[in-house]
Amino acid sequence: MNEEITVFSNVKIIDILYNTTLFEFIKTMHESELLMYLSFGITLLAMIAIAYVPMKMKAKLATFIVIANAMITSWIAIPALFGDALEYVMYAGAFMGNITIRIDALAAWFMVIINFTAVTGVMYGDGYLKGHQSKPAKLSLHWILFLLFQLSMLGVCVVQHGLAFLIVWEIMSLSSMLLVIFDHHKPNTIKAGLNYFVQMHISVLLLTVGFIWVYFQTGSFSFEAFHTFFGTNSNIWLFLIFFVGFGFKAGFIPFHTWLPHAHPAAPSHISGVMSGVIVKLGIYGIIRIITFLSSDLLLLGEIVVSVSVLTGLYGILNAAIHHDFKKMLAYCTIENIGIIGIGIGVGMMGLGNGSPLLYYLGFGGALLHVLNHSLFKSLLFYAAGSVYKQTHTRNMEKLGGLIKQMPKTALIFLIGAIAIGGIPPFNGFVSEFIIYSGLLEGMKSSNLSQTSLLILTFAGLSIIGGISILTFTKAFGTIFLGNPREKMDPTPQEVSRLMLIPQYIIIAAMLSVAFFPQIYLTIISHIVQGLSVSRLGFEPVGFDSFATMISNISIYSAIFIGLIGLFWGVRAVIVKRRTQSSQPTWNCGYEGIATPKMQYTGKSFSKPLSKILNFLLIEKKQFTQMKPSELFPSKRNYSSSYLDFFEHFFIRKITRRLLYATNYFKFIQNGRIQSYVIYGIVFIIAIFVLTALNILQ
Repeated sequence: MNEEITVFSNVKIIDILYNTTLFEFIKTMHESELLMYLSFGITLLAMIAIAYVPMKMKAKLATFIVIANAMITSWIAIPALFGDALEYVMYAGAFMGNITIRIDALAAWFMVIINFTAVTGVMYGDGYLKGHQSKPAKLSLHWILFLLFQLSMLGVCVVQHGLAFLIVWEIMSLSSMLLVIFDHHKPNTIKAGLNYFVQMHISVLLLTVGFIWVYFQTGSFSFEAFHTFFGTNSNIWLFLIFFVGFGFKAGFIPFHTWLPHAHPAAPSHISGVMSGVIVKLGIYGIIRIITFLSSDLLLLGEIVVSVSVLTGLYGILNAAIHHDFKKMLAYCTIENIGIIGIGIGVGMMGLGNGSPLLYYLGFGGALLHVLNHSLFKSLLFYAAGSVYKQTHTRNMEKLGGLIKQMPKTALIFLIGAIAIGGIPPFNGFVSEFIIYSGLLEGMKSSNLSQTSLLILTFAGLSIIGGISILTFTKAFGTIFLGNPREKMDPTPQEVSRLMLIPQYIIIAAMLSVAFFPQIYLTIISHIVQGLSVSRLGFEPVGFDSFATMISNISIYSAIFIGLIGLFWGVRAVIVKRRTQSSQPTWNCGYEGIATPKMQYTGKSFSKPLSKILNFLLIEKKQFTQMKPSELFPSKRNYSSSYLDFFEHFFIRKITRRLLYATNYFKFIQNGRIQSYVIYGIVFIIAIFVLTALNILQ
């Protein structure tokens, strides 16, 4: 009887809470706010459930939740792209106070990109990790972290409170670091993860300094306090602090050195998501701070352009020489961050000059390239992951002829390579064309220094494009063409449909940008107009005309490629009716002893470039020099690798000095219990003496 009364009482209490507090609370919430809580709730429940569901269901559950979250949050974000911004306030206690959650057009743009890349990443990862079914705990943790990773990236876009932003930023960095070290049994993977983690904490330190500075000046951690700060103080130094802080995440030089280590170490679907979106959140942070600036825009724009063009050149030069294809793609990420930065800098110069068209071309090109890079770079990392999964090597010098065993992957990689090279009819051309147009528009300025900078930037961007074509010609030719340089056991074969489908989805999205740029440029004009509405209220004068021009270029390019395909098809039909015979190619008179290793290598493409720029592209060689007296030289081994200039000359020297200094204190931790007891006694005596002298109270 007592148990029945207890149950009734509990039910009655719950009923009362529902009908008063909970029900009234829900009634006061906006539909979008409810959906945000729903997204957060199902993610937490799924993170618990993944640990208990059967092995074959873990990836499926993670995929379902990522897609569900993407649909829910995109449903909220898409109206904001057209000006229907959402904002509500959460009370987080006396310490944090009110936290503003705001989804405007800028946040919505990044949210949609995050969701699309996360969905393709989880789908590809399901197939990529099929070989790890014997490690349930490892896979459970991986998919739990992936859900947390997606949620934290979305949180970074919507939180408008300094302390809450830092917490979400830290969750994003920690979860991504743990995803990077999936293969934690490898020492190099652990080293790459720790390197990434340390650099992200330097980033957090700088961001914390910036937020605290604003708080001391305004008394608020709200993002709206930036308006007050920038309106009454110099804009330069605080912006530079945030630019460097976010620059670590984005990969601007010299804060880029984590990328070439983390991307090769991570599973390929994580590399694709990190390169596709996590570095873009550094870009998001920079643009968000720019929206609050009120002065020094021209000077800061020139600084951003200068750093960005150097970043782009440095990234693509290093990409051209590396034969680890995932490291090559990591440096290409740095290159494209430079291209995005050029657009941002041009947009800032447009604001400083009061030029609406320059402003729209700069920021519009940058935001569109954020989308384009997330598409073709994730595509390239997935294609590279397919190659690695089948060959178990990232060294392109050991590969060759894979187009015969993996024709679909070869075509996918080729499409990504053409897109990243900025060649029509793919999407990379669209955003780069807009940025080029912005540079040309900026050259009309009567300011000699500004015109000179933009001319040099135009030249630098052209060089970047040319070397990008060289880089991917080398990569595609070495990996997929020719003959296998080494025998693979087992023989590589095409990857599963589960891994190919997300890549096809990405290609479809890329083609939509290339052939229907009007849709995307219309959305971007809404976003860019919202960035300056509080200051200048620029209208997109002349901006829309570029969409038609770009669309026509893409269509004509597609027709040209179609004609080539038609001629090839006609030739194939004609040749099919004739007797065919295959003969080996001429081997310069060495036909009898020809080997696959006599083929043109990847290093053959890049060696002239590395020799010309050997002061920047530092080659480390390991071999025994032949002596002049050695008439009949013995067999020798030769190996070479390239060092990162900034890492070799600056970061390693700093870390060596730190290690040298800390070695003086090794005696403190000597493993002797007697020493630790003495430390304790000394500490107690010190506290007693300081208290007796009223120094400590």
